[in-house]
Amino acid sequence: MANRRPPPRRRPAARRPARRSAPPRRRRSRRQQHRDTQLLLFGFGAVAGLALVWAVVSWLLVNWWALVVLGALAAVGGTVWGHRYRQQQAWDRVRQQALRYGLSQLDALHHRDFEYAVRDLMLRDGCADARQIGGAGDNGADVLATDPLGRTWVIQCKHRKDGDRGSAVGTPDLQRVNGTARQLYGADVVLVVTNGRFTTRCAPLAQQLHMHLADRRTLATWASGGRPLWELLPKMPPPRKGR
Repeated sequence: MANRRPPPRRRPAARRPARRSAPPRRRRSRRQQHRDTQLLLFGFGAVAGLALVWAVVSWLLVNWWALVVLGALAAVGGTVWGHRYRQQQAWDRVRQQALRYGLSQLDALHHRDFEYAVRDLMLRDGCADARQIGGAGDNGADVLATDPLGRTWVIQCKHRKDGDRGSAVGTPDLQRVNGTARQLYGADVVLVVTNGRFTTRCAPLAQQLHMHLADRRTLATWASGGRPLWELLPKMPPPRKGR
């Protein structure tokens, strides 16, 4: 019996490397889509705006007389506005000079309105830059002003709804404003004014700290328009040099 040759061995087929599937495309987020839309709209708006400006400029170059008319109208409008502004300023000065307050009016005010009343009285007496700054973070100052002699005033206002029948203003209020008035605001005059009264310890402390106090009686004289406040307070500092 003839010898049979064994069948040839088949070589194993080479394994092909598995194909890596492409990562899925990430969809744009809504925020990115909204941003792209905004940029597109902005681009359209910019182009439209430039086109409008170019059209207006081209029209004005042809119709130059319109520039003359617009210039004349602007001049007339500016003159009218300036006249009304000066007239309003004059009326404001008249009202300020005629400003008077009675104690009953001051007692009826809210504490914030009392600060504005003190500011208006300083304006009346020639402190053109008087302003109310009381509120959160005021560091004890409610009104700032510069008098006609160049002195910087820092005023703390203590309003009492019941007037002199209310609680008295004490030394902590003086110490609070004294600790910031000169360091933060460069005060020449530090004043605490109230429509009420001060405790007996306030006067000697104010003298030691070189502060001034205006109680109900002083306030009444000042608010009635008799004299400016610096003529009612003793031992005022001298005017600043150059004034």
